[in-house]
Amino acid sequence: MSGFHADLAAHLASGVTTTCHAWAITRRDGVVMGFTDHDRALTFDGITFRADSGLSAMALQQGTGLSVDNSEAIGALTDAAINEADIDAGRFDGAEVRAWLVNWQDVAQRQVMFRGTIGEITRGGGAFTAELRGLSEGLNQPRGRVYQKTCAAVLGDAACGVDLGAPGYFVDTSVVSAEGASVHIAPQPDFEPDWFTRGRLLVLDGAAEGLTGVIKRDGTGDTRRIDLWQALRAPLAPGDTIRLTAGCDKRMETCRFKFNNLLNYQGFPDIPGEDWLAITPDQSGSTNGGSRR
Repeated sequence: MSGFHADLAAHLASGVTTTCHAWAITRRDGVVMGFTDHDRALTFDGITFRADSGLSAMALQQGTGLSVDNSEAIGALTDAAINEADIDAGRFDGAEVRAWLVNWQDVAQRQVMFRGTIGEITRGGGAFTAELRGLSEGLNQPRGRVYQKTCAAVLGDAACGVDLGAPGYFVDTSVVSAEGASVHIAPQPDFEPDWFTRGRLLVLDGAAEGLTGVIKRDGTGDTRRIDLWQALRAPLAPGDTIRLTAGCDKRMETCRFKFNNLLNYQGFPDIPGEDWLAITPDQSGSTNGGSRR
């Protein structure tokens, strides 16, 4: 039991145990939900772990090295705990999951058994099954820098450095109407056409609160029309408040003139194109990639 909480290890070694499992789910919108397979609620780390949720988990399969941990969480769809509308809206996509082995007589005696995220969720018969992905899953993602003319940073991240909360880079406004992936808002004379193209729409209240969408097109007219690449997975209603954040097309000119951020530009605007790399040798000595005369 190397690495176990000392008191919990002693409790397990006694041969007569009072242990159960507890799970905490932290959604990306900040909502934290606790569950346990004990017959009464438990509380620790500022979280109440409910016993009436009907949530259970299969045995964890954990390996050494870089192998991916596998498990599944299984539960009933209820309005009080995990409901179908929140799953449809994507509120549990990528949510953080922590699982403990706990002595329910003394919750200070506990040990983290699993930490990861929720992957694919399937539903059927009033229940759901959620794939749990361990921390090593992140090592399957491609890493490294891409050398290209356009900027490789994400607008507003540490490499970019732009403060998207600064005046001029966002606006909070109300929905006039919404249909599918199109949202109409009041005219915004302080923002040029296409200012929000490739930016982000964040819903601040209403049924879709906390959901985000990537802006495909920012048009003008009697109302300003915002088209998303994909419709939100919960309805928007007139009067709902949304936040629009400026977008970036990754070009050096945009970085310089729109965001005044040229020093942090993460692209290589002078990198030769494929036509330059593929030119045939020429005795003229000209290697600028232009046509030979």
